[in-house]
Amino acid sequence: MYLTKSAIEKLLDNKQLIIRPLLDKQTQLGEVSLDLRLGQDFLVSYLGRDVSIDATGETRNRPLHIFFDETRRIVGEAFVFHPNQVVLCSTLEYIRLPDNVFMSLTTRSSYSRLGFSLSTVVQPGYCGCISIELTNTGNVPVKVLVGARLLQARFFKMESSTKYLNTDRKYLCQVRPQVSKAPEDTEFKILKSLVNTTPNLP
Repeated sequence: MYLTKSAIEKLLDNKQLIIRPLLDKQTQLGEVSLDLRLGQDFLVSYLGRDVSIDATGETRNRPLHIFFDETRRIVGEAFVFHPNQVVLCSTLEYIRLPDNVFMSLTTRSSYSRLGFSLSTVVQPGYCGCISIELTNTGNVPVKVLVGARLLQARFFKMESSTKYLNTDRKYLCQVRPQVSKAPEDTEFKILKSLVNTTPNLP
């Protein structure tokens, strides 16, 4: 079920859905969505001496966080997104979703028209600031204010609840952006074992 403004307001009033701070409810809450703001913390990718980022799960590889510079801005200060540079950031708001509601997150159309693109799903029961991965796909740098309503959230109610907090999740209850944990995926041992067993194709 797609939640509209009245249903979202009811969840907020009953504290089933927690969004803090909600600086301007009248502006942020639309008829079918809720705008979220760009947070203060950033992890910015940069080109180093390594030829690649290795996400194969090899224990001898260098940790992924060394490929990112950490920086912070205060609300109202500008941050520049350079073309084709991955920036890990988070929402200004701390969010707690009900166990039967998930969220679809995109960039607002005003920012999509500047070259930003995002499409992600936030699982039911999630708590924390939402980590987002933004890339300026345009040809020129774009300056954005910290705290600007960059994102748009849509809410969907499920028929039954899930126990997100009781599962082994990699990105749970975070308040600052985190680098990828792809090397921690559990299937790497299985995939590597197939190298010597899969027949060569002609």
